[in-house]
Amino acid sequence: MRVLGVDPGLTRCGVGVVEGVAGRPLTMHGVGVVRTPADAELGQRLVAIEQGIEQWLDEHRPEFVAVERVFSQHNVQTVMGTAQASAVAMLCAARRGIPVALHTPSEVKAAVTGNGRADKAQVGAMVTRLLRLDAPPKPADAADALALAICHIWRAPAQNRLQQAVAQNRLQQAVAQNRLQQAAALHASKAASRQAPNHAPQQAPKGRTA
Repeated sequence: MRVLGVDPGLTRCGVGVVEGVAGRPLTMHGVGVVRTPADAELGQRLVAIEQGIEQWLDEHRPEFVAVERVFSQHNVQTVMGTAQASAVAMLCAARRGIPVALHTPSEVKAAVTGNGRADKAQVGAMVTRLLRLDAPPKPADAADALALAICHIWRAPAQNRLQQAVAQNRLQQAVAQNRLQQAAALHASKAASRQAPNHAPQQAPKGRTA
């Protein structure tokens, strides 16, 4: 499984590609940051992020894209910028038919470090260890992107099993509901046939002959 992790942001959008499967050593294929100037017009910045992500998709051909789920912060402007960059990443993936997964920061931290409240230094240290790197990727946005990819690789099997179980349960419920509806319709049909009046013509009594 090859995953492109995206840590969305307007000024720095972290990107990292990791390949592997759960339970086996992982391999990093690339890491970096898509940057946009803070004084540029918003539309131009979003276009620059789109172009940067498209280049990563062209070069690495990931099977999945993992994006950090935007959560509420005190700085509304920062949240808006993060959400906009996140939407661009999802759009780029969806346009190519690449499945997109969203993971919260706490999910990523818990998956990579075992602590959902780990700081960026701890995340960077574990990413370095898991990918057998010489040093933590810089800036932290790049390390976070790799952590997102790692998180998805490790969580995907469990998520797939859960989705399959949910789908199977829904199918069983639909089959049971259909059987109930068929039984109810059959019962109603029989009840209606019993209550229907008999309209068959009756023969007149034969008269006596003289």
